[in-house]
Amino acid sequence: MAQAGKGADSDVLLFVYGSLKRSMANHGELHKAHWLADAQLQGLALYDLGPFPMAVISDNAGDAIQGEIFRVAPDQLAALDRFEGAPRLYQRRRWPLGDGRWAWVYLGEARQVRHVARVSSGCWQGPGSTMNNTGRRRGRTSHT
Repeated sequence: MAQAGKGADSDVLLFVYGSLKRSMANHGELHKAHWLADAQLQGLALYDLGPFPMAVISDNAGDAIQGEIFRVAPDQLAALDRFEGAPRLYQRRRWPLGDGRWAWVYLGEARQVRHVARVSSGCWQGPGSTMNNTGRRRGRTSHT
C-alpha cells in the first residue's frame, strides 16, 4: 500500500494534531499505534473548538498544521473513525506528507469553523491554549 510506510503491509500512517497527540487527553485511543515522528501537513488550517481542534483545507497553500505521525492497524483505524465521529463530524482523508508518503488525517469543513478562533501557529497545545493577537489567552466562546 502506498501509505503503509515501513510497517506491515496492512498498517497505515495516521497524522494527528489534537487530543490524540502524545501527552494529550485522548492519546490512549492510540494504545496499539506506533509513534513515528513529529510532522506537518501543508495546505491545511487549524481551528480551536475548545476541547479539541479541527483542521480544514485552506485556501492558502502555504498554511500548515503541526502534529504527529503514527503507524496504525486497519482495525484500529476503524475504531478511531467511531471515536472521531467520522463521517459526521470529521472526514478521514489521505493527505501527502513532505517525504512523498501519504497519511490519513481527520478533516472538518470550513462551515464548521466559521465562528471559531484560528490557531495561527498551526500547533494546538491543548484546551484553552489559543492565543489572541495581543498574546493573551482568548476566552472561551460558544460556537455552533
